[in-house]
Amino acid sequence: MKIETLLESLPEKYTAVDRELINRAYKFAEVAHAGQKRASGEPYITHCVAVAAILVELSVPPSVIVAALLHDTVEDTQITLDTIKQEFGDEVASLVDGVTKLTNLPNVTRGDQITRENGRILDEDEEDENEDYPETGMRSSRRKDLRNETLRKTFVAMGDDIRVVIIKLADRLHNLRTLSYMPEAKRRRVAQETLDIFAPLANRLGIWRIKWELEDLSFRYVNPDKYKEIAEKLSERRTSREDTVKDIINNIKALMDQSNIACEISGRPKHIYSIYKKMQDRGKPFEALMDLRAVRIIVSDIPSCYAALGLIHTHWRPIPQEFDDYIAAPKDNFYQSLHTAVIYNDGRPLEVQIRTTEMHQNAEFGIAAHWRYKEKIKTDRSYEQRVTWIRKLMEWRQEVEDAQEFVDGMKSDVFEDRVYIFTPRGDIIDLPSGSTPIDFAYHVHTEIGHRCRGAKINGKLVNLEYALKTGDQVEILTAKQGGPSRDWLNSNLGLVKTQRARSKIRAWFKKQDRDQNIAHGKLILEKELHRLGIPDVDFDKLTTSFEYKSEDDLYAALGCGDLSLKKIINVISEVDKDKDALLEANITPSTRPDSNAVTVVGLKGILTTTARCCNPAPGDDIVGYITRGRGATVHRRDCPNIMRLSEHDKERIVQVSWGQPKKTFSVAVEIRAYDRQGLMGDIYNVISNEGVNISDINLKVTHNMGTFRLVLEIGDISQLSKVLSRIENLPNVLEAHRLKPG
Repeated sequence: MKIETLLESLPEKYTAVDRELINRAYKFAEVAHAGQKRASGEPYITHCVAVAAILVELSVPPSVIVAALLHDTVEDTQITLDTIKQEFGDEVASLVDGVTKLTNLPNVTRGDQITRENGRILDEDEEDENEDYPETGMRSSRRKDLRNETLRKTFVAMGDDIRVVIIKLADRLHNLRTLSYMPEAKRRRVAQETLDIFAPLANRLGIWRIKWELEDLSFRYVNPDKYKEIAEKLSERRTSREDTVKDIINNIKALMDQSNIACEISGRPKHIYSIYKKMQDRGKPFEALMDLRAVRIIVSDIPSCYAALGLIHTHWRPIPQEFDDYIAAPKDNFYQSLHTAVIYNDGRPLEVQIRTTEMHQNAEFGIAAHWRYKEKIKTDRSYEQRVTWIRKLMEWRQEVEDAQEFVDGMKSDVFEDRVYIFTPRGDIIDLPSGSTPIDFAYHVHTEIGHRCRGAKINGKLVNLEYALKTGDQVEILTAKQGGPSRDWLNSNLGLVKTQRARSKIRAWFKKQDRDQNIAHGKLILEKELHRLGIPDVDFDKLTTSFEYKSEDDLYAALGCGDLSLKKIINVISEVDKDKDALLEANITPSTRPDSNAVTVVGLKGILTTTARCCNPAPGDDIVGYITRGRGATVHRRDCPNIMRLSEHDKERIVQVSWGQPKKTFSVAVEIRAYDRQGLMGDIYNVISNEGVNISDINLKVTHNMGTFRLVLEIGDISQLSKVLSRIENLPNVLEAHRLKPG
């Protein structure tokens, strides 16, 4: 896009002064980026204009457009932040600073599709031959640290000014639109990062228009085969589907006109990634998804929403469990709409959304709707509520120093779906999905969290690792005094989900005496090394890896929770040149088929059964046939029943393959416990839930003391650590450790 086109597309509310400022910012950026090219060969300034154009669609304030045009000047040119401040003011400089990447870590290259003077593309994933750095893994780790530090910086700035992350989302969206020019390694990394972080962030801000495009573009590079398959199938049926939707719209419009309900009706687009997610969630292939048809009804006010819903439900039979009232109970990102599904005249499902014009604008533009539609209102209560809510979600942001932990915290506390929990008094508290009673206790009050010793859910005692569900009433059982357990910080046990709770637990331990933390840290590490059967560890090398000055500093960090045991075990396994050596030292590795003997291509979790007519065996060329209610039946490709299928039934044929073998290691472990009823079942459930197979078992009980010796098929040392930790946390279990060979 050229600057002239951008200026023409600016909202009418922009003054002549605003337009002149934007034009001046463009000329400033054009000079700063002179000679720089994108990976596509275009002048780099085209990216800045494209990002600004995306933001113009959201009708953001002029200062945001100016910052978008300048967003790469500080990190990619000789321009300094002070210069930006002098030329364009403090507000624009603050926005540019918020989206500027960190580039001050040594030996790390960066660049979003920008080239060096010699024409080479700066890529965080490339192997730079000019860098004299002996350890590729360490260089890669430093690049990852840089990316996480940059994300942390952006998210912290977002807590102060939401406009920072709006610019960042627009920047990421345009980079994804032109990602095909980048090396494959970077395409996959950027796309996966977008699915993990930026698309959920757009969803959290309620900006659906940006969210769906981020998801579809990312999915194209993360899973190109499945993307192409779904896209082709959508294209094949587009004409017939569009004709059907037109007839549906006409019928609904006539129905609404009869009741004098003024409305606009349109077909609701089904995006490729959302179809893929639905296929995964339901365990169905594309052909079995009958509800790809959907319409949206826009009415004038809330009473009209419910009137339209009543007409739809009286004219067509509603499908049970498919109705959601997000008007009476809005989603946590303030989304409002009525959702329902009915059986249409042809006997197939039809999805229907009903909302007001204002709800629709809020759904499309989310928090940005504040600027687009309410610019004349000095104080927008809805906007202030959104900002306050996001800041509340990120209350812990200043307490976390580690960048990776910060990003993990954003994923768990901000991007996750929410559950709504009741206190004994009937107050509602919203927490991230998967939160535990400990998370709930710390949300209510820090002291209640510290003194939490148990919990009742709906009047019944539960374990502290219980995952809270919407509608649960929680009562925390507390001790009169005391503090949290160090086990709460053990990620293997899953006792704490939220970063908010983890931060408060760590803060409590930091207040303890340093010598006490050193002693506890040393005890924890020695116990884990003994449990995993790791005899010799180079503690000097381990201390250096985490950049601590001494072993005591390492132990102190572990003791107070600043450093997790999981990270240490991962580093110990990575320090060895052969990552499998810690397991191979025991018993030689083996390969076994995946637990899913047959895999439906592109899907996980779908039920498969073997056809009795041809009895396919591993190695046979096979296909799957979708049956009603029984998943996929697996046949040999030359099965007579498959060969005789009609053209109509052949649409239900799907590709299947035999499960890929997994590399596992046979590891002998010993469990000592006081015998009780159901103990073996509990141990088996822990092992099974972690996806581990038991290849041998020996049990001996003497004087009420049970000794279990198992041989487990383990994938890596981290999985072994998690299994042993969870077993040892079971009631009556005294110890679970790996048996040394010989």
